Amino acid sequence: MFQLNLTQFTQEEFLRDYWQKKPVLIKQGFLNFEDPISPDELAGIACEEQVQSRLIHHTDGKWQADFGPFESYDHLGEENWSLVIQALDNWSEDAAQIIEAFRFIPHWRLDDLMASFATPGGSVGPHMDKYDTFICQGSGSRRWRVGDNGEHKEFSAHTALLHVESFDAIIDEELEAGDILYIPPGFPHEGSSLNNSMSFSVGFRTNSTVSLLSAFADHLIDNDQGNELIQDPNREATQNSGAIDTKDYQLIKNQLQQTLDNDEVFRNFAGSYMSQAKHEMDLVPNEEPFSDEDISDILVQTNLLRLGGLRAFYFTDTVDQGICYINGSQVDFDSSITPVVKLMCDNVCVAAEDLAQWKDNSLFIDFVKTQLDLGYWYFSE
Repeated sequence: MFQLNLTQFTQEEFLRDYWQKKPVLIKQGFLNFEDPISPDELAGIACEEQVQSRLIHHTDGKWQADFGPFESYDHLGEENWSLVIQALDNWSEDAAQIIEAFRFIPHWRLDDLMASFATPGGSVGPHMDKYDTFICQGSGSRRWRVGDNGEHKEFSAHTALLHVESFDAIIDEELEAGDILYIPPGFPHEGSSLNNSMSFSVGFRTNSTVSLLSAFADHLIDNDQGNELIQDPNREATQNSGAIDTKDYQLIKNQLQQTLDNDEVFRNFAGSYMSQAKHEMDLVPNEEPFSDEDISDILVQTNLLRLGGLRAFYFTDTVDQGICYINGSQVDFDSSITPVVKLMCDNVCVAAEDLAQWKDNSLFIDFVKTQLDLGYWYFSE
């Protein structure tokens, strides 16, 4: 288990003074850090078709980017290239444990765990991100430069690489195993590997207004909602047929606002949308369903683990009504099992000792059985 070693500030002080405000280097944020996955294992994952991977390299000042899957890296030589894997938490249970150290930020804000292996001189170039990131240095070392927030000109160094022009650094440090660099959105930064090194980045992001409205419109269409028309039975005659007067403008605006203000409709959309998987998951539905007796026996001796990349949320003011959201869908359950369902949403791993008291609860056994059959949760020692 990875635990944050915060000696400079508390979690509350970090959120108050740094979160989305300014970057900070947390020296030895992880004590005695060891890579949860080896470079060879990372390269093996990049061979898989469903995994999002990139090779970024530069020679003679020219940047190149290739997309996986990859079968060989021999042609790249021994320097100036990086292998980047998105959503490693979906494919490596051990690597996903890094995310657990950042649970003081709600999981609906999480994007994914990105990992990279880089040779000496390897880099993805100077760039800016639209999300918050905690860059956790693994084996080896990298030099990181971070500039201040402000007007920075971006340009395409390659069709797949958006870079930023040179910037003055407000942080210029060499990161070693266990060091963590936090960078808010909009701060230019560049990392360059000093030797063969591993890096793990926990990213948090939100959605733009455009993406939310677009997804909300799709949700209304899929659920045959939002079909109400404007009604104006008390309309008065106008002398200006080309005008949209103040009253009519308000009618149009209210038509949208009333749908947004419908808590039942919008909450269902928000819960479903936010719980959709960000990346493809290693989903393996259970082929041989468990019996009630099997589940009851296993609950007292085996931990219940959530599939990597699976998102499960609840709203604090409706969960007691027996409503949560799992992998893009609203899930209804009997409100009597709310405490244990909240445990499953709050934790990637629920210990057997916390499940034991529910082993004879048929409602919870039915709930777990459904999740096991879907491949969303599984039992593990």
